[in-house]
Amino acid sequence: MQSQINFIAQFELVRLLEKPLTKKEITDFALMAKDGRIDVADLLTLNFHQNEQVAFRSSWILENVFLSYPSLFTPYAFIFLEKFSLQKNLSCCRHYGKILALMTKKNASKELKEIIQNIDTKPLVETVFTWLIDEGMPVAVKSHCLNILANLTAKHSWIKDELLETMDFLVDKESIAFYAKVKQIRTQLK
Repeated sequence: MQSQINFIAQFELVRLLEKPLTKKEITDFALMAKDGRIDVADLLTLNFHQNEQVAFRSSWILENVFLSYPSLFTPYAFIFLEKFSLQKNLSCCRHYGKILALMTKKNASKELKEIIQNIDTKPLVETVFTWLIDEGMPVAVKSHCLNILANLTAKHSWIKDELLETMDFLVDKESIAFYAKVKQIRTQLK
């Protein structure tokens, strides 16, 4: 019976996410997750929905859940990290990248730091480097990739040299915004 209820809730959520939403509505959906009216597990599933707009909007809500109600996100952190490398929707990659960048920051919660420390992050690093060099990846995603990789140098010292080389390679191929981010990351790596 419970799976039927979740399926119906997820089906209804899909219907609601098929329409364009404002930032305020996204914030309201995150609040619904806090109140238990939307299941975070459903959001994670919908991040891979065949309708790219449903996937995008559900990942935008997930980001807002992470930002506004981090303790609600934390129990799903392992699932998020397992699914991270499977994300192919470029609009979702922006939100996934931002979440992972924040999860790997020095000021992340103790629980998230422990999770990052205790999992094999090499597949994440591989995916993030792949996204970083992908010519079709939006610059906002690449910016988050730079943060993620710089943040993970504390766990994997070898990333620093690879990241510096990759930034040298990409800096002339990308936008001014990317160049500014590279400067910031170089300072962080010193």
